[in-house]
Amino acid sequence: MKPLVYRKSRNVRGREPTRFKLHVGKGDVVRVIRGDDKGKEGKILHVYPKTFRVTVEGVNLVKKHKRATTPQGESGIIEFPAPIPASKVMLLDPKSGQPTRVRRRKDTDGTVERIAVKSGQAIPRPR
Repeated sequence: MKPLVYRKSRNVRGREPTRFKLHVGKGDVVRVIRGDDKGKEGKILHVYPKTFRVTVEGVNLVKKHKRATTPQGESGIIEFPAPIPASKVMLLDPKSGQPTRVRRRKDTDGTVERIAVKSGQAIPRPR
């Protein structure tokens, strides 16, 4: 009888990137286009480039039971926004306020600028 040989599964596509390039950043105002919270707008609180996810204010709210760590500490049920895939959100056009796709344009000084496809206006980076 032949001995069992366990082979490691090969990743067909190759190595996945360690960081994804996202079309949105922290502080951007976006609208959710898919899922339970479709149509909601909010500001991006946190960006996770390794997992291609973003946390949006007031979207995908989940509840967590928290136990007090000290006798004086508070316990209870806390509600906070959980991350959603970045592909489920779209940036809002600065002119019309509607969701739009984003292009990138390099200025003469070499900085990359985001351009709204619908209106052609530049989308400023929030700081």
